[in-house]
Amino acid sequence: MERNIALVALFAALIAALGIIPQVTLPFGVPITAQSLGVMLCGTVLGAKRGVMAVLLFMLLVCLGLPLLSGGRGGLGVIVSPTGGFFLAFPVAAFVAGLITQSWRSVPLAVSAGVAAVIGGAVLYVFGIIGLSAVLGKSLGQSTLLVTAFIPGDLVKAVLAGLITSALYKARPRAVLSRS
Repeated sequence: MERNIALVALFAALIAALGIIPQVTLPFGVPITAQSLGVMLCGTVLGAKRGVMAVLLFMLLVCLGLPLLSGGRGGLGVIVSPTGGFFLAFPVAAFVAGLITQSWRSVPLAVSAGVAAVIGGAVLYVFGIIGLSAVLGKSLGQSTLLVTAFIPGDLVKAVLAGLITSALYKARPRAVLSRS
């Protein structure tokens, strides 16, 4: 129990730390960060349930006003910002990534975690595109075009999630709760 609490807190902190680097905001208000990698790692390492708990802890801290998102953003206003859809998708993406990693036990972990991160990333895109469309008053097609700039980086993050999860499992198998 204590170990689970510590890991949930650690991964919430990881998401926060990954929001610091890099700090690049695109002209339409959506920043490029590594936070989505943290969300995916919550699912692929901690599993669906604990991964969601870590993400919800992070989101609670942000909603309480802690400046944990890129650019030092925090507070409830984040939900109605151009990034609000992405933010609201965090727990769903972690859950999906965790569920896939847990379910695909016959597939090598690097592959299952990488695929899980790609599909979790797709969840982020669906919510994010809908949120962008609502906040910016653009069509879904226009909003989809805006986020295409993120696809190459998110594919790199998916590969990293697979490799990091697999490497962690090789070094400390008991630390990867999605496979225990």
